[in-house]
Amino acid sequence: MSSIGIECIAEEGCRIGESPVWDEKESALLYVDIAGRKVCRWSPVTRQTQAIPVDAPVSSVALRKSGGYVITLGTRFAALKWEEELVSTIAQVEKDKPNNRFNDGKVDPAGRYFAGTMAEETRPAVLERHQGSLYTLFSDQSVVKHFDQVDISNGLDWSLDHKIFFYIDSLSYSVDAFDYDLHTGKIGNRRSIYKLEKEESIPDGMCIDTEGKLWVACYDGGRVIRLDPETGKRLQTVKLPVDKTTSCCFGGRDYSEMYVTSASDGMDKEWLSRQPQAGGIFKITGLGVKGVPPYPFAG
Repeated sequence: MSSIGIECIAEEGCRIGESPVWDEKESALLYVDIAGRKVCRWSPVTRQTQAIPVDAPVSSVALRKSGGYVITLGTRFAALKWEEELVSTIAQVEKDKPNNRFNDGKVDPAGRYFAGTMAEETRPAVLERHQGSLYTLFSDQSVVKHFDQVDISNGLDWSLDHKIFFYIDSLSYSVDAFDYDLHTGKIGNRRSIYKLEKEESIPDGMCIDTEGKLWVACYDGGRVIRLDPETGKRLQTVKLPVDKTTSCCFGGRDYSEMYVTSASDGMDKEWLSRQPQAGGIFKITGLGVKGVPPYPFAG
């Protein structure tokens, strides 16, 4: 086993870093700062981060087939033209819930954008419960709601054969699986495949590797864990130098590097002095596995 390396590549200190996505065309890492209201792009060549400010909490970003990106912004699905710094609304949900916002989102293998909502937090992981729902934005820009009663809609990904949809509602402390129909985008038969242990804390963002194993960032757990979705066993734990690890993705030239976002919101001065890299973006090398390139939104 090659030795694992962990490096903080962007120390700007996100309030709530989330939704890392590798943009192969730009050879860059996309991510968002939800509370900081900005979409960021880090270049491994210049080692610099560009950021575009937006007018609401921005919780996920995805590639778009027709160019530019799509984002979840407040309770809107929106398009982002990077060079022009132009944001335009595609669709809006939950107009009757002014206290809600989108959280994590990801594009499925057929080019649909899945994203879920939650109530705004009064402090990290403290919020009015059961206010969220899970949605899909289709390529024709129509929106379908799958289910409601969600606490904190979070990590999502699909099995390599595209027959299973994996999903996290953070406060259930569970990684769940659904049967998944690639042709229609419908999901069903929900079941738990892994319950987090106390020290792992709260499951947050998630991604899959080319061996079909899941990687889950553990918020307040300071780690990413690798799970076997078939056996429900934890295979590996990688600890990071910050507690509030929020999400993960694979990237780099051959998708062998893992990128992990983190948060600093809710940390007092003393805590931050112990973890000066809180809110930073981390690169993990030497894991010995590769990831799956992200799918672009087809609309």
